[in-house]
Amino acid sequence: MAAARGCPPAGSGDRALAELLLEFSRAQYRAKDGGGSAAAKVERIERRCLELFGRDYRYSVIPNAHGEVCAHYPRHIVLLERDACAGRDPFESTVQVGKLQDLINRSKMARCRGRFVCPVILYKGKHICRSATLAGWGELYGRTGYNYIFSGGSDDAWADAEDISEEDSALRNADSQLFDKVRGHDIKLLRYLSVRYICDLMVENKKVKFGLNVTSSEKVDKAQRYADFTLLSIPYPGCEFFKEYKDRDYTAEGLIFNWKQDYVDAPLSIPVSLTQSLNIDWSEYQSWDLVQQTQNYLKLLISIINSDDDSGLLVHCISGWDRTPLFISLLRLSLWADGLIHVSLEPSEILYLTVAYDWFLFGHMLADRLSKGEEIFFFCFNFLKHITSEEFSAVKSQRRKSLPPGFTLEEICMLKQRDRGSTTSLSSDFSLGMESSPGAAGSFTYEAVELMPAGAQAQAAWRKSCASSPQAVLWSRAQQSEDRLPSTGMVEVKSSSSSSSTHSDNFLRIGSSPLEVPRSRLVSASDRESRLEEVRSAFLASYSRTIGLKAVPPSPSGAIGGLLEQFVRGVGLRGSSTL
Repeated sequence: MAAARGCPPAGSGDRALAELLLEFSRAQYRAKDGGGSAAAKVERIERRCLELFGRDYRYSVIPNAHGEVCAHYPRHIVLLERDACAGRDPFESTVQVGKLQDLINRSKMARCRGRFVCPVILYKGKHICRSATLAGWGELYGRTGYNYIFSGGSDDAWADAEDISEEDSALRNADSQLFDKVRGHDIKLLRYLSVRYICDLMVENKKVKFGLNVTSSEKVDKAQRYADFTLLSIPYPGCEFFKEYKDRDYTAEGLIFNWKQDYVDAPLSIPVSLTQSLNIDWSEYQSWDLVQQTQNYLKLLISIINSDDDSGLLVHCISGWDRTPLFISLLRLSLWADGLIHVSLEPSEILYLTVAYDWFLFGHMLADRLSKGEEIFFFCFNFLKHITSEEFSAVKSQRRKSLPPGFTLEEICMLKQRDRGSTTSLSSDFSLGMESSPGAAGSFTYEAVELMPAGAQAQAAWRKSCASSPQAVLWSRAQQSEDRLPSTGMVEVKSSSSSSSTHSDNFLRIGSSPLEVPRSRLVSASDRESRLEEVRSAFLASYSRTIGLKAVPPSPSGAIGGLLEQFVRGVGLRGSSTL
């Protein structure tokens, strides 16, 4: 375990992303692999992820250097603790890394491939977690036997804080005793992370191979051990279905999963209390195409994490390395686009972080999926074009109670920053009461504004001064106001970056120092759209230069794949006028 804030950058921009994609497409990441040039590349990727996390968060690291915790989890498993710039973060995590590591070691065998419940996103103090589904009896017996043999007859994974009695040891091989023990540890881990909601993406109740149940899931646990959690069964097609996506010229519109297949036996099941505000007819889910299904599931996840309680969320599929990173990545990018997490990262940086951490370092088998045409990874980032609108935003809608005649809400936000505390400014003629949105601590999203309007002459004078001020152009990228900046955070960070500051330092600038205090931003719907489109464009450009798309035979109508055309235009080989 090691506390950290970050480390020096290990590469950035298009070159770093291209190197990442090339290594990603070469072979599946394994934590225990070491040595050679490939290991050096992976080490650079890991250092870069830690540096990007450290821009905005205090974090600790759970070491997994040789895959002893999990073979296909990062060698540096990051536990986000709180906002790095906050003196007293109201949304600070209560999780202690030492206790967490102990619970992980006890619970890791409860889930398929040892892929335990792992927190990956911190939002409003809530942990958004990922994992595989529950292991079935076949895997449990196989792994416990393997561990017993190769640990010299000891099985520390199941050791409790108290000594295990001889009677308990004698009964361990009984199904009920074994499941009680391993799933009991899993439940303790979930509760320690304050996870209440478990979203299961499997289309099966249990995964069956060669007639045997090789995995299970919380929703079919016979002993109802997970009854205290809110279980959501939201079946979503597996990676095999994305072969059809590729074969349709990478077109998801109109692509509908066949729910009549024999192995599909998990119905959609969501508590009514979680669906009332979404205005979605969930009974029609089997008629949705891939776009609508992904959109509606993402809306559901955003609604859950944006609720008023303090409960965390777990998302999992079977192995947790295809559908799970799809939705984890979409959640991370959507919250970032709203200015709610990773607030200091630019589009190229958040793209690198989610590709590297959410996909590569958590074991997505890109090389295998590409060889089979199962391009769920590409679908994830191309899908960003479908979630740019405000309906996917976690920022609550702004309410305008009353505004002074002649002023807009945006101008009032400028007014609050620019003229705060001045005895001669227009702000002295106003009484401002602004209530921060609960969507983000310290963000400039206001749910209520009540003012006593000044005269028209004062308004005109203020607008005139704003017209000649460069700050008037930057209002949409404004930072937290001075009186809300924690003094301890400012002293600690500024002491290592600059000995002077000016009033204009309250505005974020592109290319600013990573040591500059990052703060939440007000992101409008158009900003959200442009940010997500920039991420998507950067991905498409790098993907086309490194991995590329496999062309499919032309359809009988002679239609040309629209996405392939985008790539051709993107690298400058064809102008848009040819379409």
